[in-house]
Amino acid sequence: MPASTSSFADIPVASSPVRGAWLVVGLLWGVGCLNYLDRVMLTTMRDSIKAAVPMGDDDFGMLTTAFLVVYGLLSPVGGWFADRFSRRRVILLSLVVWSLVTWATSYVQTFHQLLATRVLMGVSEACYIPAALAMIADYHQAESRSFATGIHMSGLYAGMALGGMGGWVAEHHGWSSSFFIFGCIGVCYGLLLFKFLKDAPSPHAAGTVQIREPVMTTARALFSTPAMWIIALQWGALSFAGWAFVTWMPTFLKDHFHLTQTYAGFTATIYMQVAAFAGVLAGGAWADRWSRTQLRARAWVPMTALLLAAPLVLLTAHTTLLWVAVIGLIAFGFGRGCLDANMMPILCQVAQPQHRATGYGLLNLMGCLVGGGSAYLGGWLQEAKLDLSWLITGAAALVLVAACLLAFVKPLRRG
Repeated sequence: MPASTSSFADIPVASSPVRGAWLVVGLLWGVGCLNYLDRVMLTTMRDSIKAAVPMGDDDFGMLTTAFLVVYGLLSPVGGWFADRFSRRRVILLSLVVWSLVTWATSYVQTFHQLLATRVLMGVSEACYIPAALAMIADYHQAESRSFATGIHMSGLYAGMALGGMGGWVAEHHGWSSSFFIFGCIGVCYGLLLFKFLKDAPSPHAAGTVQIREPVMTTARALFSTPAMWIIALQWGALSFAGWAFVTWMPTFLKDHFHLTQTYAGFTATIYMQVAAFAGVLAGGAWADRWSRTQLRARAWVPMTALLLAAPLVLLTAHTTLLWVAVIGLIAFGFGRGCLDANMMPILCQVAQPQHRATGYGLLNLMGCLVGGGSAYLGGWLQEAKLDLSWLITGAAALVLVAACLLAFVKPLRRG
């Protein structure tokens, strides 16, 4: 029987992770941290970069939009490569190339050069997340999959939190220093992965079932179920909010509460990412435990957290009290963390193993196209002299939409 038509019933569910499973999570935690640190630290250096490289606010928004569009468009292709070839090789190549691009960013002098490096960053990072999450799903079965995914995703949030250092580094050592340092660190970390990271040995791991079908055939197979459409729509809705926060929250806090660049950068990242760190761990552990008795637990855990977060995000847009805004950031971070810990496990419940990386790449495509739109919309609002609270209000509405959509996800297997 072809791999693309095998029954879910044919795939046994193991009760424990295979050997080396937690080592893989630990190694990929470091890669995930570098992945997000390299991509988001630019947003906390806005004033310093604009002073060194002349551009308008819409141009600055375009930097994130260009990255997200390229990253999103190529994510399904990167996922397809990870499904067809070695996950390990795809991860290694992605890490080394984006680290070299990060290093090269420290030498740019014009807006177009900076834009080119963001485009190249999108190309090189497109392969990593789908391949990494699929590798973790290969190693970890239903009993530990959400928690293992959550640990890895906490590395991404650690990278986003550390990205908040960008404003401080830019003010004290120049904006290019961070790009140079972390680009070099990424290349060195790639040597460590080359020695210790291995593809899953399990005979049921997707990486050992190489698919021969074109990427569009895989896409049609994935979207043949209503559940895939639902999770794609909710991922897009939450991505609008997420990238609005990542790209424009430092600017919103700086202007709305009259903060310094450094303080606004830390406030916009540290509270939200610490909460997200807690969310991926708590949400992953909670979903693994609850899923033993409730098939839909992996969707219901983030649904609950996001329902609670939506009204607090709305308060963030309109409050005059910084501590109230911080509560909204914490609530959103925790809810997003709960979803990030469970997104690949939810996908494993509706997609076949040999399509997991491609499926997550398609979700990235949806999320990045919508997220790129929110990043550019923030720049347009700034150029039009309109308050960024409108952007945050829209984000709150879409957090609620995402939570409601999760209620309709019907799993096809325990996974």
